[in-house]
Amino acid sequence: MKKTGVVWDERFVRHEMGFSHPESPKRLLAIKEVLDGDGVGKDLVHLKPMAATIDELAYIHDKTYIESVKATAGEEGYTYLDPDTLACAHTWEAALFAAGGTIVLVDEVMKGNLKNAFALVRPPGHHAEKDTAMGFCFFNNIAIGAEYAKRHYNLERIAIIDFDVHHGNGTQHSFYDREDVFFTSVHRSPFYPGTGAANETGAGKGKGTTLNIPLEYGADDDVYKMVFDKHIVPAVLEFGPQFILVSAGYDAHDSDPLGGMRMTTEGFRWIAQTIGDLAEECCGGKVLYVLEGGYDLKALRDSVEATLEEMVGSK
Repeated sequence: MKKTGVVWDERFVRHEMGFSHPESPKRLLAIKEVLDGDGVGKDLVHLKPMAATIDELAYIHDKTYIESVKATAGEEGYTYLDPDTLACAHTWEAALFAAGGTIVLVDEVMKGNLKNAFALVRPPGHHAEKDTAMGFCFFNNIAIGAEYAKRHYNLERIAIIDFDVHHGNGTQHSFYDREDVFFTSVHRSPFYPGTGAANETGAGKGKGTTLNIPLEYGADDDVYKMVFDKHIVPAVLEFGPQFILVSAGYDAHDSDPLGGMRMTTEGFRWIAQTIGDLAEECCGGKVLYVLEGGYDLKALRDSVEATLEEMVGSK
């Protein structure tokens, strides 16, 4: 019986942006408690990440931008690439292995060695644009993974579902004029980064392959369930992807200090179950989660645990 795979690595913990920064190494250390515990952690396949190559990063990012991030490696102190996105001496390596760890799991799921997988990586990625770091993100892990899957497995259709409380601007822009990648995001609006209006639906050949569902402050489990049942699930089924990737941000949790939403851990469990059923129906269960936000340590830990339990328990 195929199992659920994860990537977690010490390199991801070495990246840090200052003592008081919300996107801290403690996030992954909290998740590590789940992986090392007596519960769902015992049922997971642990894989080692590899470093993404420059060419793989360049699927999505300009090489001059990639070099600017590389230039921060080993530097003392912090390099500000954006007002809230700082590189330390270890950021380059962490970002390389975050993108590369995502690619490793794409391979394992697409080859049929795993039924599904979760890339427990940092820095996160969905705000990273072609030539810009922003929103705590350096390289767009999920976009790189999707493009890698397209090129290496000759996939005609991939879907990306983003339930982070912030709109995945970088991911949207990576595929906005593409007909082969369907991107859908449910997020708080108005809110950072200011993109993701309902009328942003794609351009050119990609018209209709972007679905944004902006929600007002304070949306709870019932609102998210309605969004998935009425909008996201039918749209993804109609698109018919051969692989689903998920930008899994848990900052819409009621306990999160940044999000302003009212989701619960059980709400995130329901989302994972729903996405699992959706993947089973349209692509043989092939789904890969990639960690994005979530800044209350207990809420993050518990929600990731609930997600993994649903992934392990799926068909």
